[in-house]
Amino acid sequence: MTHPLFDLTGRVALVSGAARGMGRSMAIAFAEAGADLLLTDLNAEGVQATAQHIASLGRRAIPTTYNVTDIDQIREMFALLDREFGKIDVLGNVFGPGYLAHPEDVPLTEVDRVLHGLVTARFCCCQEAGRRMLAAGKGNIINIGSLASITGMGRGNFAYSLGMGAVAQMTRELSTEWAGRGVRVNAILPAQVTNPGLQERMKADPNLEATFLRGIPAGRLGVPDDIKGLAIFLASDASAWITGALIPMDGGNLAMNAGGTAGPRR
Repeated sequence: MTHPLFDLTGRVALVSGAARGMGRSMAIAFAEAGADLLLTDLNAEGVQATAQHIASLGRRAIPTTYNVTDIDQIREMFALLDREFGKIDVLGNVFGPGYLAHPEDVPLTEVDRVLHGLVTARFCCCQEAGRRMLAAGKGNIINIGSLASITGMGRGNFAYSLGMGAVAQMTRELSTEWAGRGVRVNAILPAQVTNPGLQERMKADPNLEATFLRGIPAGRLGVPDDIKGLAIFLASDASAWITGALIPMDGGNLAMNAGGTAGPRR
């Protein structure tokens, strides 16, 4: 029996990046807890598959292919949400662009592109959702950040880390502005979670996975479904007095000293 504090029945969520990875898992988790959803991702086949899976759970899901780095398309997406559902209770800001290059090599055009996608466009999504939530006097925004939001990553993650640092501060500022008006804003900060892009990088560099695992005491990389419980918790009344939080989802990475040694694997 599910505890009623975690019940999302009757609520509407919007999740970006819903075709695969953590976006897909977050969207399915919300549906499993009772929510209906508007989904978006540029991968039309993938987002349709996510919607079909949610429909099989008995929940409503509308798949769309809006580009959530385009301000006009973001506003069109929220207009569709208004027409179809008339409200929003939860926003899952999952999709965000990246670019790998060391600081001395990264083109400024790529820095601009990443910062636009992770900061300006993300804020536009928060702003559009926030306006509706503030009018209703309630709502939850969940930003997907990264350990790069609060630590230096190296390995060519310069532009991505700049943007993710801003996501952390965006979360804190919006929470501070809106908490007294019923809108909570939190962020999940994953370590390395497997997805097709990461798999390709690890295939190209045989040492990369071992490098990651040396910093993860739990002894494994994350998988998309690891986000499910935390996402439901933050979207639900179970976390009613939690806002402005930056919550690591990292297998113990942040807890371990850089020179520390993980315990024996079982």
